[in-house]
Amino acid sequence: MSTDTDDAPFAESEETPFTDIDLGWEHRKNRIFLGIIFAASMFGVVMLALLLLDVVTDFYRGQTEFGISLIDFFTRDGSRRQELAGFRGAIVASVMLMIFTAILAFFVGVGSAIYLEEYAPDNRVTRLIEANLANLAGVPSIVYGLLALAAFVNGIGLGPILLAGAIALALLVMPIIIVSTQEALRAVPDSMRNGSYATGATKWQTIRGVVLPAAMPGIMTGTILALARAIGETAPLIMVGALFTNRIAWGPFDRFSAMPTQIYNWAAEPEPHFIHLAATGIAVLLAFLFAMNGIAIYLRNKYERDL
Repeated sequence: MSTDTDDAPFAESEETPFTDIDLGWEHRKNRIFLGIIFAASMFGVVMLALLLLDVVTDFYRGQTEFGISLIDFFTRDGSRRQELAGFRGAIVASVMLMIFTAILAFFVGVGSAIYLEEYAPDNRVTRLIEANLANLAGVPSIVYGLLALAAFVNGIGLGPILLAGAIALALLVMPIIIVSTQEALRAVPDSMRNGSYATGATKWQTIRGVVLPAAMPGIMTGTILALARAIGETAPLIMVGALFTNRIAWGPFDRFSAMPTQIYNWAAEPEPHFIHLAATGIAVLLAFLFAMNGIAIYLRNKYERDL
């Protein structure tokens, strides 16, 4: 038997405060916010498209109006004479830089991340180190160039050689590799670790045989993307003295001029021919960046399928 008192709670629940909300205004705010974030995204896309269009236009004019031969461009070294200038030495130097940067940064970065994530206790010191690493990942690149200039080029007397540039770039990308490796290690489920421990494996055996293979897609992706950033950095290389050379750097103790610094030198010249040489160099550098990003995506997908 129902009474008025029994129906009272239901009657009160129907009178909610949501009846006073202007849903039309809420929908308008959502549409305004969506429009703002869409406009912000499109602004970046449009600016990138304009930059690429400018590079492609100067590249095309360099091939047609100024007679820049791609064969000569790839087979000649740097020169002060515009008709003899090429990009071969800069390409070789950039490839050598990435090799030495990867050697210096990868093992130290991955090892540091393994220690911080798997071995280090969760205390104030560890949290302070991790916070500083995250901050170092956002430090301007010229700061690392100044550090390499003071500590290695002038401090221990290395001079403006390829090894000094590799050290500067390794310092630049190492925090990025550490942070990305930590995130990849955190993404590995604890059940995989516990299953390994249940079979009698030690901590290092678990890390080497279970955790690292599972985290390798994220580690490789973060490393290659960090190197893709390093290959386009100009400020650290300018600070260590990689301004101009007309020789190929075949070893770590040779003077060098990488692709970004060679483009910088050409862009600073007043002659239009050098401007179009710089545009051609930018197109080559962009091709390297796209290739490195494609390799990162391929390796990630490959490891994910294998796992």
